Amino acid sequence: MQSTLPYVQCPRTGTSPFEKGGLRGIFDGCNDRRTANPPPPLQGALPATSGSRSTGSAHAPRIPRFAPFSRGGSKPRCALAWAARIFLSIATILLIPQATAQADPNKVLKYAFEVAETGFDPAQISDWYSSIINEQMFDRPLKYDYLARPVKLKPNLLEAMPEISADGTLYTLRFKQGIYFADDPAFSGKKRELVAADLAYSIKRLYDPKVKSPNLYLVDGKIAGMEPLKQKAKTAGAFDYDMACAGFEIVDRYTLKIKLQQADYNFLYLLASVNSASIVAREVVEKYADDIMAHPVGTGPYRLAAWKRSSRIVLEANPNFREEYFDAEPPADDPVKQAIAARMKGKRIPQIGRIEIFPLEEEQPRWLAFLNKEHDFIDRVPSDFANHAFPGNKLSAYLAKENVQMDQQPGLEVTYAYFAMEHPVTGGYTPEKIALRRAIVLGYNTGDEIRIIRKNQAIPAQSPVGPGAFGFETNFRTTANDYDPARARALLDLYGYLDRDGDGYRENPDGSKLELELATTPTQRDKQFDELWRKSMDAIGIKIRIKKARWPDLLKESRAGKLMMWQLGWGATYPDAESFFVMLYGPNAGQANHAKFRNEAFDRLFEKARGVPPGPERSAIYREMNRIFLVNAPWKLGSHRMYTDLSHPWLIGHTRHPVDRATLRYLDIDLEMQARLKK
Repeated sequence: MQSTLPYVQCPRTGTSPFEKGGLRGIFDGCNDRRTANPPPPLQGALPATSGSRSTGSAHAPRIPRFAPFSRGGSKPRCALAWAARIFLSIATILLIPQATAQADPNKVLKYAFEVAETGFDPAQISDWYSSIINEQMFDRPLKYDYLARPVKLKPNLLEAMPEISADGTLYTLRFKQGIYFADDPAFSGKKRELVAADLAYSIKRLYDPKVKSPNLYLVDGKIAGMEPLKQKAKTAGAFDYDMACAGFEIVDRYTLKIKLQQADYNFLYLLASVNSASIVAREVVEKYADDIMAHPVGTGPYRLAAWKRSSRIVLEANPNFREEYFDAEPPADDPVKQAIAARMKGKRIPQIGRIEIFPLEEEQPRWLAFLNKEHDFIDRVPSDFANHAFPGNKLSAYLAKENVQMDQQPGLEVTYAYFAMEHPVTGGYTPEKIALRRAIVLGYNTGDEIRIIRKNQAIPAQSPVGPGAFGFETNFRTTANDYDPARARALLDLYGYLDRDGDGYRENPDGSKLELELATTPTQRDKQFDELWRKSMDAIGIKIRIKKARWPDLLKESRAGKLMMWQLGWGATYPDAESFFVMLYGPNAGQANHAKFRNEAFDRLFEKARGVPPGPERSAIYREMNRIFLVNAPWKLGSHRMYTDLSHPWLIGHTRHPVDRATLRYLDIDLEMQARLKK
């Protein structure tokens, strides 16, 4: 059965974007601008459904401006009329939520990453942990409603949702005025306002060959006119950011049009993604050049205050951040999210003045830091402590006595171990190479991984698509991912992988040595995986060695094609199967496609799906793509994990969003309770 969780809703009507028929109906009635006398719609823009115009954005209502005398010299007809105006304006002011103090410096949020960050340039990073930091510092045109389920897109930097042409290829974005970057020497002491050209520049950086962006796959081949620019840059050795491009038209200081090559039903999601639409200032990039990873400057609620690589990251509230208030739409049947909304409603964003994050790769120090109340919450409780913290998925008595809060949700993600498809041992598409990979898949004991290592906090993956994405099929099952060592041995025998020298390990069909190499980190958790892989491969007669390195270093080696096998997790950028299949799309090799898997039929289907609206036809395409994946076995599928976060009672507002990671801005700390409970 196809999942309908979570999918984007119209920010005003609450309906699915696809219920009105095609891209034209995605946001009919929601392209409203906050202007007293709105201009007529642009040619091809979506029409408004009523004469009134209101934004879907989440901030306090504006006080209406008025003047007792106009420039033309006309006066109110009488004093009573003038008094009435004053009365109405005062009434409006009284209806506005009182602006609570912004970003109390005494409120300090502390927690740990399980993997170290790599840097903070949005164009150069794609890892989960660096992206979390960037989400707090950089803005995107759109954002997700923090509490809405199914997930819902809303304007962030825009006055309203983008206007989309009838054919789905032209997006018109109108930016709010008065949004400023954090102060930086690159601006020579002046306040720097965000303008439409900044988004065009930021997206163009993904195409710049010198940047070597791992996020290019998100937009490559989608925006009109960018391929010639990219190819010219490769020839000339420099990217011309000022050259005219059909894909970007800067209409005026605050209006940008983006032209796509073809309709893309997921493009709106990309305008909310930290990896594709985080907005940077050109002056900053040019000033810091090769050191830009250490100099993030955005318009978000936080800025970088201190950074000791792989040790400590400190964020502080950005004093230039715009006036914004908590506003969210929790499901009526979710009391936890309803309670969060009630406690946070009307508070100015952000409330917390300082965030300190500590990369702690070992599980026990992370767990003890939380138990000892040194950290305010623990992100994804390590599986080794699951039975202590929440036996049977129920909060333990000793934590309940401390009023610890538990947030448990299935992750919109998948774990997998890839096979390098260009490696002479694991790669190739001939029958014997496919047979080797499929035998490895059948020989690995996923059941033991979930039961022993993950403490039953996961389910076996049947496809690359994570639960909750469009294209995930709840009832789909495959035997290709079963644990069946007898079948694995028979397959190896059939294709000539035999133990010719009697040492207990098989050789290749040509008699040469067969040995796998799996890359893992030196953590205690990964040592458990190492032993499981050795035990599983020994049982089918395949020798395996373990390569040890820190995670950021393995990431660099993987992108350079230097690893044979590596076990990873992938969280969706947006709630659609495409966000998972990008890891198998041929042109993404060396970026999201770590395995460098290439299959012409798969790639054609991937490209076709972009222009097909969500529905039975698109589901059928995804189903065929999954079949091709399972036949070729470029990965050993792992699991879909359950995410369980714990927080101390003084932390207000914490819950996990299926996609968004810009969530720290929505938290608050009860200082009185924190001081009392820490004694």
